[in-house]
Amino acid sequence: MRIRLTIAACAATLLASVALYPLFKTAGWFGSGLGAVLTVGGAGASTRRFRLPVPACLLIAAIALLCYLNVLFASGDALLGVVPTPGSVSYLADLARDGWQDSFRYAPPVPMLPGVELLSTGGIGLIAILVDLLAVRLRRAAPAGLPLLAMYALPSRFRQESAGWLLFLPGAAGYLVLLVADARDRLSGWGRPVFTRYWSGEASRDDRPDSSPLAVTGRRIGLTAVALAVVVPLAVPDIDPHWLPEAGGGGTGLTTVTTPDPLVSLKRQLVRADDAVVLTYRTSDDGSSPEYLRMYSLDRFDGDGWTYSAIHGDKNARVDGKTLPSAPGLELDASLLHPVTTRIYVDSHVRGMTVLPTPYPPTKVSIKGDWRVDAPTLMIFSPHESAGGRAYTVSSVRPTPTYQQLEAVAPLPAEVVSRYLPVPATVPADVAALARRLTTTASTPYERAVKLQQWFTKPGNFTYSLDAPSPRNVGALRDFLFVSKTGYCEQFAASMALLARIVGIPARVAMGYTAGERRADGSWAVRTKDTHAWPELYFSGIGWLRFEPTPAGGTGQGSATVPEYTSPQLLPGAPAAGSTGRLPSAGETSGGRSATGSGSVPHRRADPMDRSGSAGPLAPTHRDGLPVGPLLTLLAVVLLAALPAALHRLARVRRWARGATEADVAHAAWDELRVAAADFGLPWRAGDSPRAAARRLIEARPLDEPAAEALARLVRAEELARYAPAPGPGTGLRGDACSVRAAFAAAAGRRRRLRARVLPPSSAVFLRGVGGRALDAFDRIDSLALRRRRHSAG
Repeated sequence: MRIRLTIAACAATLLASVALYPLFKTAGWFGSGLGAVLTVGGAGASTRRFRLPVPACLLIAAIALLCYLNVLFASGDALLGVVPTPGSVSYLADLARDGWQDSFRYAPPVPMLPGVELLSTGGIGLIAILVDLLAVRLRRAAPAGLPLLAMYALPSRFRQESAGWLLFLPGAAGYLVLLVADARDRLSGWGRPVFTRYWSGEASRDDRPDSSPLAVTGRRIGLTAVALAVVVPLAVPDIDPHWLPEAGGGGTGLTTVTTPDPLVSLKRQLVRADDAVVLTYRTSDDGSSPEYLRMYSLDRFDGDGWTYSAIHGDKNARVDGKTLPSAPGLELDASLLHPVTTRIYVDSHVRGMTVLPTPYPPTKVSIKGDWRVDAPTLMIFSPHESAGGRAYTVSSVRPTPTYQQLEAVAPLPAEVVSRYLPVPATVPADVAALARRLTTTASTPYERAVKLQQWFTKPGNFTYSLDAPSPRNVGALRDFLFVSKTGYCEQFAASMALLARIVGIPARVAMGYTAGERRADGSWAVRTKDTHAWPELYFSGIGWLRFEPTPAGGTGQGSATVPEYTSPQLLPGAPAAGSTGRLPSAGETSGGRSATGSGSVPHRRADPMDRSGSAGPLAPTHRDGLPVGPLLTLLAVVLLAALPAALHRLARVRRWARGATEADVAHAAWDELRVAAADFGLPWRAGDSPRAAARRLIEARPLDEPAAEALARLVRAEELARYAPAPGPGTGLRGDACSVRAAFAAAAGRRRRLRARVLPPSSAVFLRGVGGRALDAFDRIDSLALRRRRHSAG
């Protein structure tokens, strides 16, 4: 019946299910999962008792699991509360559908709703069926680890942060238990052990031969494998792909942060049923609505979607209390930059937020911890910290450009053109034609941007809906523009940014949060439904400006707002309404002022948050630091390469340091000879006498007369130390050992000499000794458990 192997399969499945713990808010799923595993295990044991074929075993296990699910979730519609009926099966299907939708409506950890619990219980039961089939019925215990691995893949699929190593250990232990149980079951198939008369009758059980040393060896290997799987990833430093030659050349010395695509979680946040508070803040902005809180800047469109380049920042880029680099392209007068101070508190339940939400452009951030700035995008990130539960202060500026400045046309910087204007060749021709048709009457980039925004927000053109699928390719964007015309902020932002690039406006997609909702006490609350994406467009002399193509209000993104500078009639210096049939062209003014409003455009702006009023650049020149990561990796490789030689030298020092007596000196010299034989590949047998060992060495490697005499003195000293009442004098033995080793080296080849110096084989003995001592504690525990079992059996 293989009861022991069945129990091991159930235990392995149950222990592996612990990996699902981070997905749920409560532990209710574990009890129902335990029942599913026991149900499947009982069904499997019953079918094997009657020796049913494999298909019958699978069918009966599935029926047993369905009956168990009926008892838990659909007992009211089931026959006698257990037997499935069409009504109960239909109810389970509807509940599973609700659970599937709930799993995408909530971000982990998910509340234990009935549909979610049904999915988790059924999933654990299906995995139990596969493990029981492979390990017990088909006797393939090793491949049974693949279904168990699926329970580790789920948390990594639905969570951005990885699971801890503690969640790995129970599943690994369960898998090892399954392998050991399978091995013992196979060994028992050879029959009962045959004992001689000496071990029969009154002989003690402790004197009988057993396989416990073999079992101990297997458990040693398993423990070592698990320890290495946990410890090695913690010790190996991360490798930044941008340090590799094929990723762009030499090292930059920067810390690189790569996180999952932020748009993956955008919709999940928008459709969360609980609409939890993400952060609260107070601001000095006296406008009707504060600026959006930007996190990510997506600058790359590859034809399938928008992503962002790796963000960089060395230790010199830490932001706490420091003035940040200037915002790219922002060259407005200080009088047109409204200073804003924002105090933000991120809720303690927020996890995995490694990029800070800040108004754009920030000029200073005060926060404790290792937070850094990516100079080209002004994204504030941390290599290893989370913003959950933190409070920080952001100083920023709110640009208020004039109409003439927005209408001005000037050459674009080369780095902006190369990074923010490329359009893949896979973009359909009708999409490019649409962009040009919508802006055909516009003569400046600003006019083209306004017309694009007006087309998206014009009533009746598009419909806002969270039911639209995420745009994951250019075909989905084309469907949004021409067919469905239904979507949420991601579609609107991605489409307008693409159309802007087509008509020559540098564009990128930003993601973060809208201003949120103002409370009675004057503070602002930002919730998950305020998660938002919007396009940012670049204008010479002004830099990056936010646009808002997503419909706002009750029929759109509820907290979205349209910036004032996107309404030309509201800008200072704009022509009077109806004075012309078009927007004023570049260079035209209403009062004879120049396009900049002051007659000149400074190359550097004053720091508006500088209370002393001194003008100057916002930050000193940004300098790259040393390539710390590659240097640490290189240092680790060098240390590992030097470790055998270092261990060899350490062992030699310890060997001679123990020479307190003449006998100790003789033994140390003899050990030195043994080590030399091992390093140069010469024969050495532990059971040989000193003379036999010397004779074997000379036969393998003939020595010259001085070396042969030195070897004879070593043999004589070791014999006296072993067998004579008093050892001989130890003077000169260390020199004799060195002479013999030098003779071995001279007779060996160049490769053998190099190996004996750099990677001496004798150093492996030391490492094996350390590993053996580290496992002694495990052996003692195993032996104690074995004695207790024998004592209880006797």
